[in-house]
Amino acid sequence: MSALEWFAHKPLGGGIFWIQERFYESGNRANIWLVRGSQRDVVIDAGLGLRSLPDYLRASGLLAPQEGAAPRPLLAVATHVHFDHSGGLQHFEEVAVHSAEAAALLRGDNYEAVTWLSDREVARPPRPGWRARHFRVPPVRPSRLLQEGDVISLGDRQLTVMHMPGHSRGSICLHDKDRKILFSGDVVYDGSMIDWLPYSRVSDYVASCQRLMELVDRGLVEKVLPGHFNIFGAERLYRLASNYISQAGVCHKVSTCAMRSIASIALRITNSRVTS
Repeated sequence: MSALEWFAHKPLGGGIFWIQERFYESGNRANIWLVRGSQRDVVIDAGLGLRSLPDYLRASGLLAPQEGAAPRPLLAVATHVHFDHSGGLQHFEEVAVHSAEAAALLRGDNYEAVTWLSDREVARPPRPGWRARHFRVPPVRPSRLLQEGDVISLGDRQLTVMHMPGHSRGSICLHDKDRKILFSGDVVYDGSMIDWLPYSRVSDYVASCQRLMELVDRGLVEKVLPGHFNIFGAERLYRLASNYISQAGVCHKVSTCAMRSIASIALRITNSRVTS
């Protein structure tokens, strides 16, 4: 299967494109965002990596420079290193990730990447004989380590890094302040917020949700482009963040701790089988 078959995209206007992996039919299927700038293009998250995303971007004309202009550099930014977002980073020359998860990406740590993929989630295998049990996020050396407050310049637009741990220790959002757009990764999306994975932490998640609510209160976000599911607005962002905070009491923390223990054991067993 070619990259042109595996991916599909939808233009959203303003130099933003919504890309998805067509045959990865799972709630874990991550949204991929291409943001084009005057001097640099940025891909936010990279999917599983079963086919080359840069090949798709070139073949579909999404990276085509204006007539007479040189090709723009392309940077892939991982909002975090979970497998559904980071598997495709292997195909990019320039990769950025928050420093808290850089070591995991560099060593190909599939425990921290929470790699969990089944054959039934892939409707059309990318090649004959492919099996999900062989899938691994390979080691990738990041070319840029991100910190809170860093600015990724695309020329005519700037993306500000917001470190928002909770879902994972290195989770980030990217904030286009001028256009009031938030690329939220898995910090928040219109679904159940997951805080029971290895390196998830409820107290961090509460603090991150408080920051999200402050963005809305200050009128700094109008549109959220999340890591999963559909786009939503400021009112829904505020409700999702406030609902999480209101439910993050003692009972929630106890149940989350139990679920994290189970998930950790399952991931250890799964990754030991793949490695052996």
